[in-house]
Amino acid sequence: MQDQPKMQEQAEQAGQAQENGVAQEAAQNVPASDLEEKLAAAEAKAREMQDAFLRAKAETENVRRRAQEDVAKAHKFAIENFAEALVPVKDSLEMALKLDKPSVESLKEGVEMTLKQLNSAFERNRLAEVNPVPGEKLDPMKHQAISTVPAEQEANTIVSVLQKGYMIADRLLRPALVTVAQGKA
Repeated sequence: MQDQPKMQEQAEQAGQAQENGVAQEAAQNVPASDLEEKLAAAEAKAREMQDAFLRAKAETENVRRRAQEDVAKAHKFAIENFAEALVPVKDSLEMALKLDKPSVESLKEGVEMTLKQLNSAFERNRLAEVNPVPGEKLDPMKHQAISTVPAEQEANTIVSVLQKGYMIADRLLRPALVTVAQGKA
C-alpha cells in the first residue's frame, strides 16, 4: 500500500519529463531565426503599445489640466455679465450726486430711471422678484412667515408683504418676508 503513492509519483514525474522533452523537441524543430523574428516583432509591438500608452496618458493629463483652467476661469468671471449690467446703475447714481442744486422732481426722476436700469439688469440676469399678493397661499419654499395676525381670510394665507424676495433662475436667493393669517376664530 505504501508503494502505491510512490508509484503514482514516479508516473507523474515520467509524464512531466516526457512533456518537457516534447516541448524541447518542438523548440529545437523551430529555426532560431523564426524565434528571433517573433521576439523582435513582439518587442516592437510592446514599444508601440508603450508609446501609445504614454501619448494617451499625456493627452488625458492635458485635457484634465485644461478643464481645471476652464472651471477656474468660470468661477473667477461668473458674475461678469451681472457686473456689466450694474455699472450703468452706479453711473446714474453718481451723476445724481454730482448735481449742484437738485430739485425734488429731478431727484425723483433720476431715481425712477435708475430703478428702471436696475430692473433691466435683474431681468437680463434672470433675477426675479418674489412678491406675493395678499390672499395667496403661503409657500415655505418662497416665503418666510414673520408673524401671524388675526384676519378675515383663510389660515396660512398672506396678509401683507414686509419685504420682497428674489430668485435667480429657479433658485431662491432670499425669501419674501410676509405676515400670515391665523384664520377665523
